[in-house]
Amino acid sequence: MQPAHRARAAARAVGARIRVGLTRARSGLLQSFQMTVASVGAYLIAEHLLGHTGPIFAATAALVSLGFAKGGLRYRRVLEVSIGCTLGIAVGDTLIHVLGTGVWQAAVVLMTSILLSRFLDNGTIFSTQMGLQSVLVVLLPPSADGVFARSTDAVVGGACALAMAYFVPADPRREPREDLRNLVAEFASVLREAGRAVEDYDSTAAWHALVRARQTQPLVDSVTTGLTAALEIAQASPLYRGRRDEVEAIKDSAHYLDLAVRNVRVLARRLASVINHVTLSDEAVASLADALDDLADAVTTLGSALAVASAGSRESYLRQARNELSSVAARLHPRTMGVRTMEGETLVLDMRPMVVDLLEAAGMSHEEAVSQLPRLEGWDRV
Repeated sequence: MQPAHRARAAARAVGARIRVGLTRARSGLLQSFQMTVASVGAYLIAEHLLGHTGPIFAATAALVSLGFAKGGLRYRRVLEVSIGCTLGIAVGDTLIHVLGTGVWQAAVVLMTSILLSRFLDNGTIFSTQMGLQSVLVVLLPPSADGVFARSTDAVVGGACALAMAYFVPADPRREPREDLRNLVAEFASVLREAGRAVEDYDSTAAWHALVRARQTQPLVDSVTTGLTAALEIAQASPLYRGRRDEVEAIKDSAHYLDLAVRNVRVLARRLASVINHVTLSDEAVASLADALDDLADAVTTLGSALAVASAGSRESYLRQARNELSSVAARLHPRTMGVRTMEGETLVLDMRPMVVDLLEAAGMSHEEAVSQLPRLEGWDRV
């Protein structure tokens, strides 16, 4: 590679890294504010109200309790870290009061804290915080405010962290919407790739669509994790308790999207097999490709509905998505689509439950969604 090309590639990489960093900084702005306020507030409370000298453990407990993690401020995690910090400091305070300070004492304290943490809880964060805080207690100079002053500071820090998480949480809808936007975009891309595979009658392209569909599982898991945290915030925090129904609706849509993504994996696998072993008619190829492309457009509209914040815009997008999905559903009959082989019929039959799941994700009841499909003579299922 020429030096000029390397320089341009390096500049692009640096630019991309800066953009990613700025995005992370913007998304973490509220949590950074919470961590700062909780830490400084805990320090001031311990120093001025309790009269402690240099209560660094108050600030430390608040900071680590509100640390960045996937899923936002989950109350169980905040409480778990707070308790881990407090217990670790209490164990350290107790043992140095009995054993004194030094290297071997630090080893005893660390071993005791780790074993105790494993006895109490199997969480990695809990064990780490207990061990870390207890070792710090042993290695730092003794507190001039008494044996358990630092344990009290940790309680203050944990309480400040919980108060901040409870009264000033992040918007519980923001992260699930972003995750759903990413999932839906990838889902639509899989459908379009499958449509091109049918149009070109390319089994390799169909396998690529299958691989891409399988790689959506981390996105599905991310949506699930984000919604768990979002529901916890919406149920507990007085600031967002009125948004609980909205978060529940997002969760319902995400559930049906998960089912639809599972169905598209089945469809892509079947499509690769059909293209390898059967020759479909030109009419069948054209109708299947068109249906997949139209379905991708409808999924994109559904994604816009789930990602938008305005209730009016969301309902407008959902109505449009239902209309687009219903239009695709009405065509999903082998005879209507010019499919004459049994293998080709299986592709149409695989698309039908996927469209039903998507209609339910857009707000239709199951019975109404099924009614959008043309009847299959001799079949009792969709």
